[in-house]
Amino acid sequence: QVQLVESGGGLVQPGGSLRLSCAASGSIFSIYAMGWYRQVPGKQRELVASITSGGNTNYADSVKGRFTISRVNAKNTVYLQMNSPKPEDTAVYYCNAPLLTSVDYRYLEVWGQGTLVTVSS
Repeated sequence: QVQLVESGGGLVQPGGSLRLSCAASGSIFSIYAMGWYRQVPGKQRELVASITSGGNTNYADSVKGRFTISRVNAKNTVYLQMNSPKPEDTAVYYCNAPLLTSVDYRYLEVWGQGTLVTVSS
């Protein structure tokens, strides 16, 4: 069994900073690109940022220059550093990891449980 556990969400003031963490655990052989998504009620889940195992990154235009995604492969962990957040960044943030299991090399698309980020003064 594989799971993703997120942490670091909460209330942050506009212009402040917050760091989200997501750790994958279980029978993992390898993880492909890890990503952070977010969703607000009534809207589709959207990609915020992603990072490959080699460190190549991709960001939504709305967060470029403010958010930074990073990854520690040895720990199967991905981070999202949120600087200068805006009220419109308020959402539930989900971690995503497509991977191969170590038991039978089966492909899985795993999601975290979500962590709420509220940007408000």
